[in-house]
Amino acid sequence: MTPLFKKLLGMNWILLGVLAVLLAGGAMIIYQATHFRVDDPAIAMIWRKHIQWGLLGLVVFFAAALIDYQWIRWGAIPAYLAGVAGLLAVQVAGVTKGGVLVNGKVTGGNRSWLDLPGGFSVQPSQLAIAAGIVVLAFVLGELHRLHKWFRYHFVRLAVAGVVTAVPLAFVLAEGDLGSAMVWLPVFGAMVLAGSIPFRYLIAMGLAAAVALPWLFFFGLKDYQRDRILVPLRMIQNKPVDYQKEGYASINNVRAIGSAGWEGKGVDGSRMPVDPTTGQRRKTIHQLGYIPKDTAHNDYIFTVFAEQQGFRGSLLLIGLYALLVFQCLFIAFCARDQTGRLLVVGVAALLFAHIFENIGMQIQLMPITGIPLPFVSYGGTFLITVMLLLGLVQSVWVHRHRALDEERERSRRPRRPLAPPAAPQPI
Repeated sequence: MTPLFKKLLGMNWILLGVLAVLLAGGAMIIYQATHFRVDDPAIAMIWRKHIQWGLLGLVVFFAAALIDYQWIRWGAIPAYLAGVAGLLAVQVAGVTKGGVLVNGKVTGGNRSWLDLPGGFSVQPSQLAIAAGIVVLAFVLGELHRLHKWFRYHFVRLAVAGVVTAVPLAFVLAEGDLGSAMVWLPVFGAMVLAGSIPFRYLIAMGLAAAVALPWLFFFGLKDYQRDRILVPLRMIQNKPVDYQKEGYASINNVRAIGSAGWEGKGVDGSRMPVDPTTGQRRKTIHQLGYIPKDTAHNDYIFTVFAEQQGFRGSLLLIGLYALLVFQCLFIAFCARDQTGRLLVVGVAALLFAHIFENIGMQIQLMPITGIPLPFVSYGGTFLITVMLLLGLVQSVWVHRHRALDEERERSRRPRRPLAPPAAPQPI
């Protein structure tokens, strides 16, 4: 059996199966959310681009899974520096998604995309956090072997903080609050799994609690503060302008809440017939109350929940839970601390995106432009997640690498010992 074929057979098939179901389901959900958009043919056919990105992502996934993650770490620092350089380039020549760029400033959105030749756009923040996870795994897992200074927990924690703070500051400067928020659970989970004493973690928690009010009142812009305050006001039944800042929140809740157990069906197939017109009534999404430009990415869960109801939403969340728990299981089976930290960082990234995206549509979290893994349309994020899950698969495939090498050495024929030399005459 060749080593490559052995790696293919040794993959975690549960992880691969959940990944395949989510990829296929994501393309179907995007099709259901956009195929009736006759007013915009580009969006109506965007599900085809999602399939193309998914196929490319599978190539990236298998390439990362079959290469030992110990080799990939050597490219982590160059990739991290490239991600930071991309974030810096966004400040100079970036484009905006969902906003209007006026004289180098963005109103009503965030400046987080970078145009490339050929009509492509990339989001450097997604590439930066993927490389950042690998760099943090190396810093917390192996940096102490380079020099005795790095054996101190405070030094490794400080280096990890700098690795996190640099791209985080650039993302906040872009106004992309959602991507910035993802860094916090990723950093917290990896530090928690990185054998850092709890006294340092408690000190960081207290410092964050002191800094949060200052960040909220002086670090955020007005529209960012409104996104945080609007869900709180709606829960407390306080007055909210539902034609402006509360428009998306109230329509999302109405669409999800009116779906019931079974949902309204694809294209409203379970909707009642209007007796005056003889036609089926349209869903909230079909009526255009869900923002059309973001229904296939930021608000894709609302579209799916309205069509499939509580049971479909429960199935989707169950698949995500299985994916995250499978990552944690692989982390326990990792052969070294670096692999364990790498998988923990990926699991934290997935959980943060899932919780924030779904939570913002049911008034648990502020509305931010953050995609739902595999279901939201977005080429950069899909390729990034596939790459990271490929690294998770690599940790599983190569978990017995040291034992296999020892067995291989034991099977090699040993050289016969040379006969002892004849005694020399005195």
